[in-house]
Amino acid sequence: MTNRPLDLDAVRTFVRIAELGSFTRAAEATRSTQSTVSLKLKRLEDRLGCKLIERTPRYVQLSAQGATFLEHARELLKKHDRALSALTATRQRVTIGISDHVAGPELPVLIARMNAQDPNLLIEIRIGSSSDLLKSFDRHELDTVIVRLHDGRSDGEHLAEEKFSWFASRNWQHRANEPLPVATMPAPCGVRIMSGDLLDEAGILWTEVFVGGGVAAVSAAVMAGLGVSALARRMLPFGAVDVGPRLGLPDLPSLPIVLHTRVKDQRPRDAIEALSAAFKGAVQN
Repeated sequence: MTNRPLDLDAVRTFVRIAELGSFTRAAEATRSTQSTVSLKLKRLEDRLGCKLIERTPRYVQLSAQGATFLEHARELLKKHDRALSALTATRQRVTIGISDHVAGPELPVLIARMNAQDPNLLIEIRIGSSSDLLKSFDRHELDTVIVRLHDGRSDGEHLAEEKFSWFASRNWQHRANEPLPVATMPAPCGVRIMSGDLLDEAGILWTEVFVGGGVAAVSAAVMAGLGVSALARRMLPFGAVDVGPRLGLPDLPSLPIVLHTRVKDQRPRDAIEALSAAFKGAVQN
């Protein structure tokens, strides 16, 4: 191995593959192609003289050498970014809205990755309903939003499809001849409207027994045994079970997650691309 310096772009590509667990998502995050990602990784492996990533048709994982190199690679990139930011007088600000039906338990990790993409970015995150966030986006109060697909809109970039089902606590039982008790989000929540319409179309009597201000509150109501709720599998509290088939409830469709952004500057756009790719991975896993 010679003393040639490492290619920082190849190092960044390796970190992306390691964090996202996918050559496809790493390519999306860096706005390149899988073949380009593979070539950069190969050049880095050739430079280091060892295999960093073990790749099969079914999975991507770090080799022993790759796991050792990963933290050093992250630190190298941080020092590089700090050196560049030292010459910048002001931090660039980007405001991002994320739907409460999209912001799953992995959100803190995803935001941390985005922040690591460029520590000189000042990132502001707001959580709310898709409808409210889109209104803020249209008023130019937010630079970017990641939301559920909204009726009447065809703009935005499709990120992923997320499957919903009817969930309740493991020991919950529906009392015969009583309306189905439903825990839900307040209007204008799109999931609330969709699930209510489907129950009505199926001729199932139902009543709202809990209207919470967020997915966490609705999940807590479900686990307290108040009733059922339409939830994405990624959002499930521990111990929740799918009761749809047992109760004969209507199938819930998959709902698209969409990115809307007006950010065009390279640095914040790169960070948003990294966040988008991470969301795709979180939903699809």
